[in-house]
Amino acid sequence: MRPAVLLRSAAPLSAVTAGLVTVLVGVTSSAAVVLTAARAAGADQAELASWMCALGVGVGATGIGLSLRYRAPVVTAWSTPGAALLATGLAGVPMGKAVGAFLVSAVLILLSGVTGWFARAMASIPVSLASALLAGVLLEFGTGLFREMHGGFAVTFPVFAAYLLARRLLPRYAVLAGLLAGIVAAALAGRFDAVSVSLTPAAPVWTTPRFDPRIALGVGVPLFVVTMASQNLPGVAVLRGNGYDLPVSPLVGWTGAANAVLAPFGAFGLNLAAITAAICAGEDAHPDRGRRYVAAVWAGCGYLVCLGLFGGTLGTLLTAMPQELVLGVAGVGLLSTIGGALHSALADDGGREAAVVAFLATASGVTLLGVGSAFWGLAAGALTLLATRARPGWPRGRRGAGGHPGAGGAGGAPGEGAEAARAVDAAARQPPTEPENRVR
Repeated sequence: MRPAVLLRSAAPLSAVTAGLVTVLVGVTSSAAVVLTAARAAGADQAELASWMCALGVGVGATGIGLSLRYRAPVVTAWSTPGAALLATGLAGVPMGKAVGAFLVSAVLILLSGVTGWFARAMASIPVSLASALLAGVLLEFGTGLFREMHGGFAVTFPVFAAYLLARRLLPRYAVLAGLLAGIVAAALAGRFDAVSVSLTPAAPVWTTPRFDPRIALGVGVPLFVVTMASQNLPGVAVLRGNGYDLPVSPLVGWTGAANAVLAPFGAFGLNLAAITAAICAGEDAHPDRGRRYVAAVWAGCGYLVCLGLFGGTLGTLLTAMPQELVLGVAGVGLLSTIGGALHSALADDGGREAAVVAFLATASGVTLLGVGSAFWGLAAGALTLLATRARPGWPRGRRGAGGHPGAGGAGGAPGEGAEAARAVDAAARQPPTEPENRVR
């Protein structure tokens, strides 16, 4: 085969473009949330760079490996809602105990894939409760966008204004537009430390895991639930909605295994991408459905280079930004996810009261017996659901059509929540061929 023909086969322009856009959207939409989570755990500059490196290696390696194995566009990502959960749940928690919680979540995901627990576990947690848990976790980020305008209006408002303008004209790049506008505004206000930004290769930093039952229960278990319900479930739906009926258990199992290996270096949550997966699985990536996996391979390569090799550079860029810019970008990046989570939480008439209880308890930030609010929110919602549905004549209701706990992936293009919901609907109407892989 001639070199030119080989190049066109391995690197068609549309597939390469789709892969690189996936990386761009994924990183710019959620890197600020990862920074907030790392800061909550007390990470220094070297540890933050290690987090980005571990996430880049994990996302890149699993995406490339699974795409080549199944000849399908299997895009993986880090859990953006999971990072938001950590940002609120790791305050004051030593890094070793945080890594222990990462391992608990990773092992649960691995076991879910190996044993086929995935479908059964998701069936046992009502969509409305998982969505309410997610919405409660993310509420602080949504309100933080506007709360920061009180003292940092000159930096935060341009982020919001540019985001809205781009949502109208270039919705896929709305968060990127907000980030760039915020950087310019911060620089003009003398709040952006450009001198500290440097081309810094990533260097993994090992943290020995320490297991604390309270942290495992209050952070590790909710991280597992959020990752499975808000990332893996819609991730499978996006694949199936685009005509790829793949075995679910190996996909979930391999992301859990990679997460467990890389957790001591800062990989808090690896999973199937939901929204960014649609970029590589759609017709724009390649007209031939059987060749779209090439786009996912290029996305994996992009993550390996951008974060696996130069995660330290991204770390210096993030730490150079003022706090109000970080929270502002995180806020606009999660608006679509918050909206999708609230919609799914309230779509089920029979479980609406329980979802509201779960949402309020989670958003309250209450800590009991050393266990964080995410666990208690889920527990309170479950108890409310049992109590209200036990009433004589109470309608059981049904799960909302297309309900899923929000859009995600390594970030997600704003405005694509409806696309993910349609994919979930399509997946529900198109049952898989293997009973143990059915997503409910």
